[in-house]
Amino acid sequence: MKKIFAAIISGVMLAAAFGCSSAVNNEPKLNIADYSSSFKGVKGCAVFYNYNDSTYDFYNEEECSIRYSPNSTFKIVATLEGLKYGVAESESSVMHYNGQKYPFKSWEKNLNLKEAFQNSCVWYYRQLIDGVGQENIAADLKKINYGNCDVSQWKGSGAGPTEDTNGFWLGSSLEISPVEMVNVIADIFEGKTEYDDAHISILKNIMESEVTGVYGKTGTGRDNSAWYSGFYEDNGGNIYFAVHLDNKDGKSIAGADAKAIACDIIEGYYR
Repeated sequence: MKKIFAAIISGVMLAAAFGCSSAVNNEPKLNIADYSSSFKGVKGCAVFYNYNDSTYDFYNEEECSIRYSPNSTFKIVATLEGLKYGVAESESSVMHYNGQKYPFKSWEKNLNLKEAFQNSCVWYYRQLIDGVGQENIAADLKKINYGNCDVSQWKGSGAGPTEDTNGFWLGSSLEISPVEMVNVIADIFEGKTEYDDAHISILKNIMESEVTGVYGKTGTGRDNSAWYSGFYEDNGGNIYFAVHLDNKDGKSIAGADAKAIACDIIEGYYR
């Protein structure tokens, strides 16, 4: 039975790992983990990827191959895109507030890149991504195998309260699975992409959390789903992770809940 499962999940994960590319990677080692004590009844899944060992640990493994909207976790790649094309030059690069009312008071002022990332400010990243342009974003997502690479709904679904709080990455055309997410983040921080090292260093700085050694980005969907994706600096190298919650018929959740689960797993299983 274990051999049958291993063959099935290996095929699923290898297919998922390719994203919108036909590239083939070396076959990884796949483990099943029980993180239920960290999830505490919240529905979802998790992938933890030890890059140096080429080992993936899965919780609710089938869900780890399903594609979901990345929501604000897309700001990881969007940050690099903005820096690459010079729309932002550093973490101090400012976008100007237009005086509009937003869901969060922290958005109602001029913000720099670091503040916008850490406050998950959609209007800032709407300006950043529009500055890069649809053609450039589409081409670069294909290069890094970012899920379905679909930016066709550039302006988003219209579910947000204002035009600049919508986008293809927010419950719209772009989707990515948790296993694809960890592969993208690993490729970025292991130097396997074309992004500049200096820009990756800026990204790492703004991804730093209050938990020692943990770097990541939350994401909250309008459908009671949530993400926390990033990496943990382990003595033997980075462990990349993606926690996705899909709690549609349960209690209300947000990215902060996914982050708490990820940090609990790190503390309990990887420190």
